[in-house]
Amino acid sequence: MIPKKNLILACQISGVYDVNRNETLQHDDFSLVKEWADSLKKLDLQGVLFHNGFSENTIAKYQNAHLKFEKVHYDSYFNPNVFRYLAYKNYLEQQKENICGVFLTDVSDVVAIKNPFIQPFFINNSQAIFCGDEPKPLMNDWMTEHSAHFRKSIPGFDSYEENFKNASLLNCGIIGGKTKIILEFLGHVCEIHQKYNQNQTSAFTGDMGAFNYVIRTRFNSRVIHGFPVNTVFKAYQVERKDCWFRHK
Repeated sequence: MIPKKNLILACQISGVYDVNRNETLQHDDFSLVKEWADSLKKLDLQGVLFHNGFSENTIAKYQNAHLKFEKVHYDSYFNPNVFRYLAYKNYLEQQKENICGVFLTDVSDVVAIKNPFIQPFFINNSQAIFCGDEPKPLMNDWMTEHSAHFRKSIPGFDSYEENFKNASLLNCGIIGGKTKIILEFLGHVCEIHQKYNQNQTSAFTGDMGAFNYVIRTRFNSRVIHGFPVNTVFKAYQVERKDCWFRHK
C-alpha cells in the first residue's frame, strides 16, 4: 500500500489586480513564492502551488520532490482570495484517498518553520482544525468594514458578530488539519462564497469574513489557533523557531 502524503497547498493567481498588494501580479514571477518554496524544501515537506501563469521553463526549473505546480483555469467571477478555496476543494476531492493531512497557506508572506505533521500536538488533535490568528478581537474596525456585505446578505451574521465580538480574530493565511476536516471546512466556506459573495461590490474580498464566520459557527469547539501554529501576525519574528509557520 502506498503511504498517504501530507501536503502544503498554496495559490498564486497572476494577471489579476491584487487588492492586498494594490497591484496586478505579473505572470511567471517566482520571486513572490520562493521563500515559501524554500522553507518546504528545507523541512522535507511537499507542496502544491496552484497557478495560472507560470511558464513551462519556470516549472521545469523549480519543480522538484518538494514542489509540484498545478495549473488551474482562473474563474474571474471570484477574486483570487476566494477562487483558491474552490481550487483546493476540487483538488482534495479528487486526491483525498492519497492525502492524510493538509495545510492551506498564503504564499508570499507565510513560511514553514517546523514540519507540522510530525508534531505530537497535531497528531494528538486529529479532529481539530488549526489556523492562524491576529492579536486583536473579531470586532474591530477593519473587520466591521470588511464584513459589511455579509452582514446584509447572510441571515444571522450580525448575531454571530455579537456572540464572538471578543473572540480572537482568526486569520485564513494558515489553515490545516486532517484531509477530512479540511474538506468539510472547504465545503462550507465555498458554499458561503458561491451563495453570498458573488455580487460583492465593496473593496474587500470577503475571505476573512467568510472564514471567521464558518469557523466560529461550525468549528468553534474544534479550532486551535495561535501558538504553536503561527507566530504573532505582522510581528516579523524571524528569529522564532518554536512555531509551525511564520506569517509576516
